[in-house]
Amino acid sequence: MKQIIIITGAGKGIGKSIALDFAQATNKKNDFKPVLILASRTASDLEAVADECRSYGAASDIIQTDIADIAQIDRLVTTTLERHGSIDCLVNNAGVGRFKVLGDMTEEDFDYTMATNLKGTFFLTQKVFAVMEKQKSGHIFFITSIAAETAFKSSSVYSMSKFGQKGLVETIRLYAKNCNVRITNVMPGAVYTPMWGEVPDTKKNVMMMPEDISAPVVQAYFTAQRTSVEELVIRPVCGDINE
Repeated sequence: MKQIIIITGAGKGIGKSIALDFAQATNKKNDFKPVLILASRTASDLEAVADECRSYGAASDIIQTDIADIAQIDRLVTTTLERHGSIDCLVNNAGVGRFKVLGDMTEEDFDYTMATNLKGTFFLTQKVFAVMEKQKSGHIFFITSIAAETAFKSSSVYSMSKFGQKGLVETIRLYAKNCNVRITNVMPGAVYTPMWGEVPDTKKNVMMMPEDISAPVVQAYFTAQRTSVEELVIRPVCGDINE
């Protein structure tokens, strides 16, 4: 069955791993024929991921998008519908962060973080949910963070944005349960991705890898349609890692 799946932040890290896991599922499930809509700010990253996904037999479509720009969100959704006719899954993975002590945070840090993590996530979800509500089916994932529930000293603005995303998750569920749309909040702990920059081996060795998050996400998508995996909390064995 053809499934149209939008993945934001698909060029690197967790988003890339989710795309590859969906692509590999084409060889494991005879009735699964995904069309992966890969979205991120960097076209070269998307092209590399799309090529790898296609090598597994999954159709892949690149739509370069910065979700901080409402016009680009409109283009992502409109182009997907024009080319493919529906949207079966949205993975809200795109996110940014600035990590400093409270007194060093600037207005630019605040605006940069909120434009993607809150404004972008909200308006993309709003537009995609309208499609799913009309077709009475779909699945929306939010890759939030344990920082949506647990504060860290260097993550004041990032935590604000993630607490806000969790509020959106809870609100959208009130609508989704009436139209057969599944909502899953994924809250990872420390995952070694480009957002962390350079980290010492001692820290990297206890962090999770992107595939540790993508595998449960894809598994949740394949859960029976009558079932909704509402929340996934995934931490390193050692627990939370503070920056």
